[in-house]
Amino acid sequence: MLSNMKTTMNLPDALMAELKKRAADENRTVTSIVEESLRRHLETERLPQHRCALPTWRSGGYHIDVDDKNAVWDVLDDAR
Repeated sequence: MLSNMKTTMNLPDALMAELKKRAADENRTVTSIVEESLRRHLETERLPQHRCALPTWRSGGYHIDVDDKNAVWDVLDDAR
């Protein structure tokens, strides 16, 4: 059997008003919305944060002067 613990929280008035409105709009209790939000937040913190290195390679430098827009357009036109 699950037990519930009563807890007092201090929330900004504007946040509580928004929370009560959402609960009324969704025909839910404030508690159910807070519980769902906390569970979702805690679950996302448990997800592994994988970081992968992006591949790199030596390009040999620019083959055109990128400051010369005509040269850039010429290369783009040739690519079509």
